[in-house]
Amino acid sequence: MARYDFATHRLFVTGNYGPDVVLPLEAGQINYLLNVLRMEEGAKLLAFNGVDGEWRAELHKPTRKTAVLKLIDCVRVQEPAGPIRYAFAPLKSARLDYIIQKAVEMGAGRIVPVVTQRTQMTRLKPDRLLANAVEAAEQCGILALPLVEDEIKLAAFLHGLATDDLLVFCDEDAEIVEPLAALRAAPDHKRVTVLIGPEGGFTDEEREAILRHKPLCRLSLGPRILRADTAAVAAMALVQCVLGDWRAG
Repeated sequence: MARYDFATHRLFVTGNYGPDVVLPLEAGQINYLLNVLRMEEGAKLLAFNGVDGEWRAELHKPTRKTAVLKLIDCVRVQEPAGPIRYAFAPLKSARLDYIIQKAVEMGAGRIVPVVTQRTQMTRLKPDRLLANAVEAAEQCGILALPLVEDEIKLAAFLHGLATDDLLVFCDEDAEIVEPLAALRAAPDHKRVTVLIGPEGGFTDEEREAILRHKPLCRLSLGPRILRADTAAVAAMALVQCVLGDWRAG
């Protein structure tokens, strides 16, 4: 039997979960279920809240324009959030949406926007970041939504790293050009933070500040220059393979 049920629609719905609990739906969710998917009374779907696992649920329509979910039973127990903290310089518009969605799909447990001197966009809308995280989780069978932290300037971000936080710095000038070898040689650590820079890269001053952090892993992403959103996926895949939850056991 497959681990995930991808044939049944999944929906993130807040609330306290339990057998026979009835959860009200928001206007956007009602429109999606009733008008887009054209679900009828009694339709079955899956619901999760990021805390209580995944539940089979039944759609009920008390009135023509309202809908609720009645929880039936838990089909998947809650999983912990991913082990990796993903830090990135915010991009503009659709590319920002993409980078949040892919970070969630790749298993980031925490996401933090880091403002650098060449950052393209600041004053992010937390609701938009959360909406993209929820969309990715709904589509990919993810139960634990990552914590989306407030945006922070690079200097404060570096200052806040603990002495046992491994900082994986995506660096085109990395001394070890083979990325898996660099990750396997990473210093001892308790937590992992992946840092992706802005379009145009970090300034010399910023690079010097980053390189002062210990423990540090300078990660090459190959012989080509990648866009920041592409680098995000490449870096997360490499880190998950060696230091994250893609490892056997």
